[in-house]
Amino acid sequence: MTSETGTSETGRTTRSGRDAEAVSRFVERFASEMTEAGMQRMASRVFAALLADDDGSMTSAELAMALQISPAAVSGAVNYLTQVSMVGREREPGSRRDRYRLIDEVWFTTFASRDRVLTRWESTLREGVRILGEDTPAGARIAETVAFFEFLQAELVGMMDRWDEHRKTLGFPPHAGHAGA
Repeated sequence: MTSETGTSETGRTTRSGRDAEAVSRFVERFASEMTEAGMQRMASRVFAALLADDDGSMTSAELAMALQISPAAVSGAVNYLTQVSMVGREREPGSRRDRYRLIDEVWFTTFASRDRVLTRWESTLREGVRILGEDTPAGARIAETVAFFEFLQAELVGMMDRWDEHRKTLGFPPHAGHAGA
């Protein structure tokens, strides 16, 4: 329970005055959901912590303290999140410390990058159909996979366009980085 001053029963608060225990439970719950969906556990925790931070950015030391993990664990998680374009690294002005920041419109960016992955997979799978032959069971199975990815990609493009239009109606601030923003 949080008192009027923003202090939890344990006396811990976040930088914004929120109940630190409640924030921690949320971060762990969402991280668990992402881990169950296939993301690496530590990367899920770091991502969820950044998502729950008002600035969407923290230093390695802040992440380690918030999650009660080692700096090495933070480093490995951030390397993964950077590789999949969910988190960026920036230098604090006048400092040698890095800040890790969520990519603007992280979900849009993540799904848009999946579109590029699907394009590469389609190309490789088309070659597989050619090599295996469309008239073989394996070739037919791969041809169906190609057709599914083509369908998914067309739907994804339309969905992203519809999101741009819907986002405008919600009054979120515009972001550079994709068409329609």
